[in-house]
Formats: sequence, C-alpha cells, structure tokens
Amino acid sequence: MSGKRYPEEFKIEAVKQVTERGHAATEVAARLGVSSHSLYQWVKRYSAPPAERQKVDDQQAEMKRLKAELKRVTEERDILKNRPARLPVALMNRNFGRVHWVNAETVADRFLEA
Repeated sequence: MSGKRYPEEFKIEAVKQVTERGHAATEVAARLGVSSHSLYQWVKRYSAPPAERQKVDDQQAEMKRLKAELKRVTEERDILKNRPARLPVALMNRNFGRVHWVNAETVADRFLEA
C-alpha cells in the first residue's frame, strides 16, 4: 500500500512546475512518473507558507499521539471491564502498613458510597 517515498526537495520542485511555471498537473505527474493524486496532494501541502505547513504538521503529530493514547486507554478499560468480579485486590492500611485482601466489587462499593 505504501508507494515510493520522494524527497521533500523533489516534491517542492514538482509543485513549482505546476504553480510558478503554469504546467498542467497531469502533464508534470506523467513526466516525473508520479500519480496525479500525489502531485495534487503536494500542491495542496507545499503551496502554503512554511509557518502554516509547520502548524499543520504539529497538529497532525498531536492527533497521531492522541489517537495512540486513546487506543491504549481504551484497551486498558476493556481489560479492566472484562476481568472477573471476584478478583482479589490488595488494600494497604496507611496507618498500620497492613495489607487487606478484599473483592474488587467491595472496593467499588466503598468508593461509590463516599
């Protein structure tokens, strides 16, 4: 699914042929051996000022990070949601340093009452 990767300089020069020199995008794409879809995407991206491109890149990186975090948290939630209800949980008594083993549902009930 992933095709050939082109250097950024190559993409910028291809965009200049379309935007500055006025050549047709399909003609330039055929000459360079790239798909016209790729060239149109490059024109869309590299026609914007560098500061705006950087802003878009930062937003895309943040979106990617947030999606990965959401996936991880969702998986953790699903694991906790599907665990047995009677799974023992260790509670530490802060005052005396003792460990008490109770059922997970008992712990949930205590927090819901508070």
